[in-house]
Amino acid sequence: MNECHLQAEPSNGIRLALKDEALKHDIPFFDLRKQVGFLRTVTIRTAIRGEVMVILQVTYDKMEWVDLLLSRLERDFPAITSFMYVINGKKNDTFADLNIRSWKGNSFITEHMPSADGLTTLQFRVGPKSFYQTNSVQAHRLYQVAFDMAKFQGHELVYDLYTGTGTIANFVASRVRKVVGLEYVPAAIEDAKNNSRLNNIRNSDFYAGDIKDLLDDEFLQEHGRPDTIITDPPRAGMHEDVTRMILKAAPDRIVYVSCNPATQARDLKILSERYAIEAVQPVDMFPHTMHVENVVALAAR
Repeated sequence: MNECHLQAEPSNGIRLALKDEALKHDIPFFDLRKQVGFLRTVTIRTAIRGEVMVILQVTYDKMEWVDLLLSRLERDFPAITSFMYVINGKKNDTFADLNIRSWKGNSFITEHMPSADGLTTLQFRVGPKSFYQTNSVQAHRLYQVAFDMAKFQGHELVYDLYTGTGTIANFVASRVRKVVGLEYVPAAIEDAKNNSRLNNIRNSDFYAGDIKDLLDDEFLQEHGRPDTIITDPPRAGMHEDVTRMILKAAPDRIVYVSCNPATQARDLKILSERYAIEAVQPVDMFPHTMHVENVVALAAR
């Protein structure tokens, strides 16, 4: 396959160049079943204004091969602004718990997005471990849908669960009293704090930790009962303890953003004890696939 139509260039060119360079120098590709080989994966992140991050994942420390591969990309793709690699000897390709090494360039790319009121442009620095929607154009549409469903009046204390790099939190901050973001990846929380500073947002706080442990009675007592909760969990959905704690926090409104409607439906069944579904809006983030992001607004009964 020479072209994936779901990826903007230079993504196709980058992966083909890596394949060509690996074959040229007999660099072995990693076999997940046999657990042998060197070149595992490449992660390519592209920003709407052209910045590109490449994260090369290899099995063991052999810098002459890393240098060969990344030097080829540096020569052929001047749009790449961030070159990184990670040594992963585990049996799976996840690297959230591993050290990301910078080879050349910046340690982040900067994404841009219009604010909720359209008067300014927000900037988001995205690091190698930080979550940001892969479809930048539709990400703005998704967050606008969530914002509209929240029906903010300006006085609200908002909890943003699974905040990632603080995109939703910073997107809504100008229209609420305060927003508190929670996220289990510490590096993403640092990005979220930096993004608030970058956009001169002063009514946001961010906290790192496993949300089922972080969001408890003590947290509510310290930070206040939220008027609105926005939650955007990973595909596995929310832990039941988190869902039960949301019921205990008793916000007036909940906006649930999900990339997996099946686990979202499971969580909504629990939330239906005290909340009624007011609106449902799918957003097509992944063209030509079966996947959507689904946004649901809930109001207290």
